[in-house]
Amino acid sequence: MAWLILGIAIFTEICWALSLKWAATLGSWQASAVPIALSFLNMGLLALAMKGIPAGTAYAVWTGLGAVGVIIGGVLFFGDRVNPAQIAFMAMIVVGVVGTKLFASA
Repeated sequence: MAWLILGIAIFTEICWALSLKWAATLGSWQASAVPIALSFLNMGLLALAMKGIPAGTAYAVWTGLGAVGVIIGGVLFFGDRVNPAQIAFMAMIVVGVVGTKLFASA
């Protein structure tokens, strides 16, 4: 169950980071409230996941997949560009996360 909660936390992390850019483009207080709310949800879910997963493992998976997800979301929603070297390094992050998960004790 902790890994499912961590997966939801990763999704909210990605949404949170992308909502920062979205809110900056709109410039309204209502849009600024979205990343604030997602931040609280995100941290709560990460803390909950850490009850069943070691903190270092949870944080490494959360940050790694969150970073890759934000890059992909930036490409899809904001037209950000990535080059082949960036894609290769993102793949290495994913390989590291998979290895972390496979060898985790929880």
